[in-house]
Amino acid sequence: MGRQIGVLGRVVTALAATAFVASWSSGFVIAKVATVDVAPLTLLVWRFVPVAAGLLVVTLATGAARAVPRADLRRQALIGLCAQLGYVVCVYAAIAAGVTTGTTALIDAVQPLVVATLVGPLLGLRVRGAQWAGLAVGAAGVLLVVRSQLGASGAPAAAYLLPVAAMAFLVAGTFLERRSSGRPPVLVVLTVQVVVTAAALLVAGAVGGSLVPPADPGFWVATVLAAAFPTLAAYGLYWWLLRRVGVTALNALLFLVAPATAAAGAVGLGEPLTGVTVLGFVLCGAGVAVVLAVEARVARAAAPVTAAARPAPPRTAPRTRS
Repeated sequence: MGRQIGVLGRVVTALAATAFVASWSSGFVIAKVATVDVAPLTLLVWRFVPVAAGLLVVTLATGAARAVPRADLRRQALIGLCAQLGYVVCVYAAIAAGVTTGTTALIDAVQPLVVATLVGPLLGLRVRGAQWAGLAVGAAGVLLVVRSQLGASGAPAAAYLLPVAAMAFLVAGTFLERRSSGRPPVLVVLTVQVVVTAAALLVAGAVGGSLVPPADPGFWVATVLAAAFPTLAAYGLYWWLLRRVGVTALNALLFLVAPATAAAGAVGLGEPLTGVTVLGFVLCGAGVAVVLAVEARVARAAAPVTAAARPAPPRTAPRTRS
């Protein structure tokens, strides 16, 4: 029976991982399709505001945040401003400027490399030579992909700084999350992050005159899809998988988003996918694989030490039958 439960657990995890890659990739494709005739800010406002209202009602009704310290709520709000608001605004702006969906996803996917090598020392982690080598290989792959797309996508060179900014926001959010000791429920994490993002977008939309949605039914279809998949499903699965499989495996899944998005963009949107672009993806994959392999090896080596450092449980006298 235990073996069957273990197999079922692995199947559920594999299905969740597949759904995560698909739902996170969908955010780039939806942004490309939906922002052709609509300002990105308008779509983002109506993507986040209804979801924020729904999550807030559910969280208050269930009392899920009642026992969560206010310091943890404030930290989740700050993480949301980085990992959701800053991230999605830069991604949508990049795609609206003409950067291909695959290239945008690829630049975001090197976030594990940056965290492991550049942010690692700030977290008190030792950076090994192999990780620096992985960063160099991954960066070479990104440069190769960007260079192959410069003449084909029609986006100005400066537009490629937008996905870099999105990745920087994601790195900042990851850094804050790893520095946090509190682990609120997934529902509370989603609610706080989506609510602060929606509030900021409402203010920006009001200032920029982007609150009024178009009458086109296609806009609402895109909004519902964006709310359901890249907002609720992708972020919900992100936090669930983070606790289920750990940060190393989750970072590997984040990289799989890039080729999945590139394939969807080439097939469904007619975006260019050349041999040089594929080579760049391979180099990035190799760089990510090196960094994740080092992280996994260090984690395995540290596990016995951590277990040995834990105090032994108090011994109790054996029960006697009465």
